[in-house]
Amino acid sequence: MSLFKSPIPYVEPRDNLTIPQFVFSETFEHPTKSSQIGKYPCMIEEDTGRKVYLSELNYRTDALARAFNALYDIRSEDIVSLYIPNHVDYPALTWAVQRLGGIVAALSASLTSEELAYQLTVAKPKLLVAYLENLPAALEAAKAVNLPASRIIVLDGQKAKTKLPYKSIEDLVNDKTLPPYKEFTFSKPGEAREKIAFLCFSSGTTGKPKAVAISHYNLISDLIQFAAFNRVNENYAPWEEQRFRPGDVASGVLPFNHIYGLVINVHAMVYLAMTVVVSPKFNYERFLQNIDQYKITHLFIVPPQAVLLVKHPLTKKFKLSSLRVMVAAAAPVSAELTTQLVEAFPKVSIGQGYGMTETTAAVTVFPVSQKVGTLGSAGQLIPGVVAKVVKADGSLAGVNEPGELLLKGPQIALGYYQNEQATKDTFVDGWLRTGDEVLFDANGDMFVTDRIKELIKVKGNQVAPSELEGHLLDHPDVADVAVIGIPDDFAGEAPLAYVVLKPAVAAEAAKSAKRAEEVKARLQKHVSDTKSKYKWLTGGVIFIEAIPKSPSGKILRRVLRDQSKSLRAPSQQPKSKL
Repeated sequence: MSLFKSPIPYVEPRDNLTIPQFVFSETFEHPTKSSQIGKYPCMIEEDTGRKVYLSELNYRTDALARAFNALYDIRSEDIVSLYIPNHVDYPALTWAVQRLGGIVAALSASLTSEELAYQLTVAKPKLLVAYLENLPAALEAAKAVNLPASRIIVLDGQKAKTKLPYKSIEDLVNDKTLPPYKEFTFSKPGEAREKIAFLCFSSGTTGKPKAVAISHYNLISDLIQFAAFNRVNENYAPWEEQRFRPGDVASGVLPFNHIYGLVINVHAMVYLAMTVVVSPKFNYERFLQNIDQYKITHLFIVPPQAVLLVKHPLTKKFKLSSLRVMVAAAAPVSAELTTQLVEAFPKVSIGQGYGMTETTAAVTVFPVSQKVGTLGSAGQLIPGVVAKVVKADGSLAGVNEPGELLLKGPQIALGYYQNEQATKDTFVDGWLRTGDEVLFDANGDMFVTDRIKELIKVKGNQVAPSELEGHLLDHPDVADVAVIGIPDDFAGEAPLAYVVLKPAVAAEAAKSAKRAEEVKARLQKHVSDTKSKYKWLTGGVIFIEAIPKSPSGKILRRVLRDQSKSLRAPSQQPKSKL
């Protein structure tokens, strides 16, 4: 069999630890564990500069676990949904739930009330943590799923101009009257492999978002694999040349609900004794200010942010001299963009990584042996992962042969929460079908050559065409529709809708360009009124007489992608906003 593996040794972690035990344990030992964990701040609050150390995170984790248990009866298997932006309390909230044996459903703070209600229906949480800005949407969604308002807690609620009728996180932390709780622990080896720690929403390969069930062992394994791959706690090079060092400072602009941010910013940086500058929202100028103000050494970013670094005029107004490492992931980075980054930041180690929610983040990363990752490559396999590449005829591909990527490893998720069919379709005979076409070269570099799956990647976020198609089909003007992603310099991809109008509407639109634009505007508004911003039809709307389909009825998206360049007028090209 043609299997691909990392040559780097991998020492498996214990499989009877919860994530909070792994984070705070003084007895857990592993070759990759730094002796300096807790010495440096874990987080810095962007706006105030407040430094949060591991000891404070432990204190707040304990206080919140006490409150969740005493006031809301959170116990093993109960689910708590976090509908909040990046915040210095994000780790404490997650670890508090897990100290009780509960499950954290990590939700995007930008979800509309309709999208939130859908995800609450899937997770069925016992408690919802919202934020001041999205509290109205949280209340509307909670009402829709019959979650009592008394089961909503507000992060930073104490900052409201008028007193809210909901408890804030600070209320819970400061309540000294609550009784102690019994911390959840595993009684047998191996139990951490099956116990769900997180539900992270992903569209999988198609369809509406599904809740990916990630175990305690999945996340701990990925941290260890990432650390082993990057030779953490090894003197493999002079101190100034080592990629990850205690005391280094990382950007915290990745959404913490996204698997990339959840694993790297919330967990890996703590394990590596590094500091994260926490940004609630991404603002490019503030991002640059943070680099200079807090001497950020490591940027963990998505391709649209990489584009800004090389193209936005603001970049040259800042020194950015502290930067040492730049890792882009969540969507492919072209060789051309990497070259531009290298030219702009010649002293910085630059490369990319590849992962999915279903792989608990990292699968490949550019190695420490390369100052600049192989151009166009998604990096090399981290230790503990086994990959095979399956060609269209079902045979296994060898070196430099493309095919679908299938993966095995300790970080591969348990499946989709309470969705047996989707799990069977994607997790097959012990292998995860990624839906991505890749090839491995002789050096072990992996190149993503095509997307077999239909997902559109907008600023690192997943957009399922079927979700937008179903929504557009509900519009009275639409007879049929297909949505594809088209290249966009800033966002990576932009959703473009090919629409077959109903006859009467088509006749009306054909009368003048103005009327056609009015119809397009109605359809775009139909999406923007109810969907998160990254799902908006920023690629435009194109009217077409019929959607090309296979004999079995499958939309031929490749045909539409090929047609898109010639069909779209220059004025219809996606215009990204910085």
